[in-house]
Amino acid sequence: MPLRKTGVIVILGIVLLTLGIGLLVLPHASPELLEGEVFHVFTRLLGLYGFMFLSVTTLTTPFLREVTQAFGKPFLKIHHAFSILGIVLITSHPVSNAIDRLSLGVFLPNFSSWEVFWMLAGRPAFFLLYIAVATSLLRVKASRYWRLFHAFMYVVLFFGIVHANLVGEDFEDLGIKLIFDTLFIASLAGFAYKRYMHFQAKRK
Repeated sequence: MPLRKTGVIVILGIVLLTLGIGLLVLPHASPELLEGEVFHVFTRLLGLYGFMFLSVTTLTTPFLREVTQAFGKPFLKIHHAFSILGIVLITSHPVSNAIDRLSLGVFLPNFSSWEVFWMLAGRPAFFLLYIAVATSLLRVKASRYWRLFHAFMYVVLFFGIVHANLVGEDFEDLGIKLIFDTLFIASLAGFAYKRYMHFQAKRK
């Protein structure tokens, strides 16, 4: 099946969103870039784009038929393409941060206080992400349970958005804050819609 107009619009929207995020970050990052803090800015962009593509991945899940028709390819092929990109980017965020700080401590959750835990909530989110990924790979062998653990992806997004709102330097920009908070809310709405459709199907 050929790529349809809807698919082209979706791809164009993602491209424009990607460019828009970069343009919003650039003014705030310019002083750091001039001071040679390129790696620090790069680390932040990895986090932003990783979250963006993970959100896009979750947004495709309730629309299996529509995604297949729009892109002219099997749903899983499109879903996995977005998810792999998101996973690679979001994984690179703490890896880049660890290299920048020369410390593996950036991977360790911090339970010293309630406030600190949520400020550094990206750390436990990293491990939850890979639990969700691992269970999706085992869905054939663990068909009864994999969906429950795969739903950790929404917890990952929740931890990520809290972490970003509390300590994300780029979230001082209202445009960035609105984009990413909206992506998270849209992901939750997509999850609710998916559960509703599943409930309706069971009733029939």
